[in-house]
Amino acid sequence: MNGLRKSALAMAAGIATTALATGLSFAADGDPIKIGYQLPLTGATAQYGKDFQTAAEIALEKFNASGELPVPVEIIYEDSRSDAKEGVTIARKFADNDEIVAVLGDFTSGVSMAAAQVYQREGVPQLSQTASHPDYTKISPYQFRNITTQAQEGPFNADWMNAEGYKKIAVISEQTDWGQTVVDNFADEVKKNGGEIVFSEYFNRGLPDFRSIITKIERAEPDAIYTGFFYEDGANFLKQAKQLGLDIPIFSTSAAYSPQLIELAGTDADGMRLAATFMPNDDRPEVQEFVEAWQEERGDLPGQFPAQAYDAVNIMLDAIVKAYPDVTRETVRDALAATTDFPGVTGVTTFGPDREPQKQLTRALVEGGEFTPVSN
Repeated sequence: MNGLRKSALAMAAGIATTALATGLSFAADGDPIKIGYQLPLTGATAQYGKDFQTAAEIALEKFNASGELPVPVEIIYEDSRSDAKEGVTIARKFADNDEIVAVLGDFTSGVSMAAAQVYQREGVPQLSQTASHPDYTKISPYQFRNITTQAQEGPFNADWMNAEGYKKIAVISEQTDWGQTVVDNFADEVKKNGGEIVFSEYFNRGLPDFRSIITKIERAEPDAIYTGFFYEDGANFLKQAKQLGLDIPIFSTSAAYSPQLIELAGTDADGMRLAATFMPNDDRPEVQEFVEAWQEERGDLPGQFPAQAYDAVNIMLDAIVKAYPDVTRETVRDALAATTDFPGVTGVTTFGPDREPQKQLTRALVEGGEFTPVSN
């Protein structure tokens, strides 16, 4: 990690653990503009929050060095531990701090939606990089997201599988609100296409042994399997499926898209197909610039989630630039709502009237130890 970013991270961590002065400054008299970021930095999902923080610092360092504004922007990080109660506590802290003009996060839909109740009441714009529950943006005009939801991914993947001739589908997904939306949105489109869900089961995140589920799937004799899991569970499932000799095509959501999936599953991941919005081998300049910066910091390739965080921070910074010099919570909210054709690393983002991102999905295949695009 270079010295400049190390200093920035240390400063941000220090700010996050100290009390902040209040008052309607909003960059008055050259004061920095402040954004809050609630994310899990400890606990079972800390790896995601740490990825978000690294991506955020890459974006912030580049922005502050660009001179787009005559004042710097700071990000105040708070650790939610992916706990809804902690998320609400952080939301109250951010809302009570008049220096914070907007917030990013949280990671899960549940925590994001719990915190959103506070941001709704207090009029604080909230942009989540990963909250994909369909009801999140329905909470109020202050909720935004830049990730596609299962309302888009489910039909996309169902149509893909239908085009491949798969009609009898087995579905497994984690036992969460998000996992329920994975199944519901996918199954509705499968049935619309004349297909059939021949097996459906939920599992608890972190399940170490999928073998009994795999055995049940085999008995159902599906043409293909559709999965709703993140990379840790995905790697376990793929390895155990290969151990049991499962020879059925496996598809998944973009949540499984991570280099760690291949690192953990190895060649057992080969053949899995999934939706994606980010490919590190995309030759667009903005993508390669982010990939190079990430590799300098972390020594590996970034996955979709840090790419989502990188775009979320940059979308927020772009809104602040457009609102300047009258940077208030309301002007930032309005600038976010007006975001059109933002050229991010996860694709071009435009917010519709419902504050949902209008983005294109890509088909990807794990092949030879890497994700490769599949022709649409």
